[in-house]
Amino acid sequence: MNSVRLPAALGLLAGELLAQSGMSVEDRVTALLSRMTLDEKIGQMSQSTSIRTPLSEQFKAEIRAGRWGSFLNAGSVTDRAEAQRIAMKESRLGIPLLFARDVIHGYKTIFPIPLGQAASWNPELIEEAARQAAREATAEGIRWTFAPMLDIARDPRWGRVAESLGEDPFLAGTLGAAMVRGFQGRSLADPDSLAACAKHFAGYGAAEAGRDYNSVWLPEILLREVYFPPFHAARLAGVASFMTAFNALNGVPATGNRFLLRDILRGEWNYDGVVVSDYEAVPEMVRHGYARDDRDAATKALTAGVDMEMVSTSYVDRLKQLVESGSIGMNLIDAAVRNILRLKFRLGLFDQTIAPREVSPGPASLAIAERAAMESAVLLKNEGELLPLSGSVRTVAVIGPLADSRLDQVGTWSMDAVADAVQTPLAALRNRMGTGRVLYAPGLRNSRDRTTDGFPAAVEAARRADIVLLFLGEEQILSGEARSRAFLDLPGAQAALVDAIHQAGKPMVAVLMAGRPLTFHDVAAQARAVLYAWHPGAMGGPAISKLLFGDAAPSGRLPITFPRTVGQVPIYYSELRTGRPASEKELGIPLGNPEQPAGYTSKYIDVDFTPEYPFGFGLTYSRFEYSPVRLSAPVLRAAQPITASAEIVNRGARDGVETVQLYFHHVAASVAQPVRKLAGFQRVLLKPGESRRVSFQISSDDLAFYDQSRRRVTEPGRVQVWIAPDAARGSMAEFTVQSVTEPVE
Repeated sequence: MNSVRLPAALGLLAGELLAQSGMSVEDRVTALLSRMTLDEKIGQMSQSTSIRTPLSEQFKAEIRAGRWGSFLNAGSVTDRAEAQRIAMKESRLGIPLLFARDVIHGYKTIFPIPLGQAASWNPELIEEAARQAAREATAEGIRWTFAPMLDIARDPRWGRVAESLGEDPFLAGTLGAAMVRGFQGRSLADPDSLAACAKHFAGYGAAEAGRDYNSVWLPEILLREVYFPPFHAARLAGVASFMTAFNALNGVPATGNRFLLRDILRGEWNYDGVVVSDYEAVPEMVRHGYARDDRDAATKALTAGVDMEMVSTSYVDRLKQLVESGSIGMNLIDAAVRNILRLKFRLGLFDQTIAPREVSPGPASLAIAERAAMESAVLLKNEGELLPLSGSVRTVAVIGPLADSRLDQVGTWSMDAVADAVQTPLAALRNRMGTGRVLYAPGLRNSRDRTTDGFPAAVEAARRADIVLLFLGEEQILSGEARSRAFLDLPGAQAALVDAIHQAGKPMVAVLMAGRPLTFHDVAAQARAVLYAWHPGAMGGPAISKLLFGDAAPSGRLPITFPRTVGQVPIYYSELRTGRPASEKELGIPLGNPEQPAGYTSKYIDVDFTPEYPFGFGLTYSRFEYSPVRLSAPVLRAAQPITASAEIVNRGARDGVETVQLYFHHVAASVAQPVRKLAGFQRVLLKPGESRRVSFQISSDDLAFYDQSRRRVTEPGRVQVWIAPDAARGSMAEFTVQSVTEPVE
């Protein structure tokens, strides 16, 4: 490629003139790259967290010298503005800095955790929340976030399940793409566009034993069928960057994995955005036993395709020596820097001189947060239609350690939350009913508390009230990164507290706030209603209050399977059939023997093998009825999709939203297929007595899968299809795929 040369006399104004020249982004990148020294290039490949308030003279000198290309979690608004001014006006080439922050589920306004947002099954709402987060973050000078996390999570012991979009690749891909669109807006060049980052590529959610950072072993077909699709959806949505995973995948750390970064991302997906390592993941390859030292780690990361090193300094310490010794070629350096500069030009950083300003949550952002919290909550039980609470309820007892904890309510990754904007359930209920009608007794100091000192006051409050509202779950510190748990029960003495309250004989509603699926069978058996609110964010309190009293109806659906006990983990709906499937009625020790194998099926002998609550499950205050599935044709041909439809009727007395789900199953294939696979969903609002025919179009491409040669094909044969309220129910219809299609690219 012919390089574009600029006169040396342009000096400090090079970046500024490039921005005004009318050249294409690629020509701008080429021109700027041609003027950079090796040290300046390596500086662009380095991200730091070292900004301190106030900026030191040494640090200012490093910015002038082009030592850093990006900063993570860096300084105050004023610090960022000054650092950017120095970079653009006082450095040799005027290359702007890229400020990054973990804006995961909101910035100043905190929305429900991503797993909670996924329970809304509402891409438009998720996009709107991400757009608001982007507006707040970019106003303060942040232009890059490390979200969405697109790891498929099927093990709730893993703490980062809170940050995921659930267990299903179709749902996670749909919602992840919406989040990318929300963060980045119409154009990366817009000043309120926040560059998104698809993380962690790839397989991180399958860490062995649910232990964070642990090894992952996944066959390529499983990677392509389950773990790659959400990332590919983000790629198609135009995500600006990818982040490598901490884990080793099939023995090779993701940060040094050429298969992931070169073959798949750059090769098959033709991706031209930035690839950044996770926090210090480059030198961690030494501890993995994959690299000899940081020199070897830097070589393997760059060769694999990592453009920017996050926080650690293997690149800045070793790359210059490696280039000068001929161990790596300058072409690898230039390719990485080209990707970084391309993103900076696409973001308009060279063109914009907008001064950052401090922001705080406002009415519009809090309204989005409240709606997100309402639509994320999942009603799991409502015995005798106890909910919504009627006007005859004069007094409520609010009990439990999470009823009035702002910090725990916002959940993991919420370091920028504005505490005063967080409204707890206790505050919302008092505001609704008046302080005198709300009897508050936490019972426990926090979710881990094992003491019973607060039990008597809680029991007394329950006796005096008409209804008991229990706020249970796990506090913020128990979920998120490095927060894996071996047990999924309610921590501390919460179960004992519920036992004590139950003796008061009053109707109990359990509201669970957590960052993962928990196991709480006995608590659910004692409570007449169970509402799973996740960690619902700033407006969780008003949202829960409105749901309990019927100002709004629950519409959330589970994006992840809830086990009966931790011993069932991993558990997910799209499992493969076995040669000896169990009956749902089987439980206990069978009477057969190896010679006459009665009861020798795939089950447990001490607990039901089915989940406590299946994927896609959720109740509302209405009752929906599904007609049998109708197919537009009995045969699907390659160029002629068929339509599957069902009539949905609201048989209840209230308006309600039903999330209608489409699943299919290949009866026989060259590679065994899941018992069900989600292929579509629609949220439908129906008034009492109203009906609607909900239709889904199914094409041969929808039915494609990877065969034993890792080609994506659609094979002939029988296909079963369900239109259902969740992954465990629904009527089934069947059609035939007539002929093999060509491999799908």
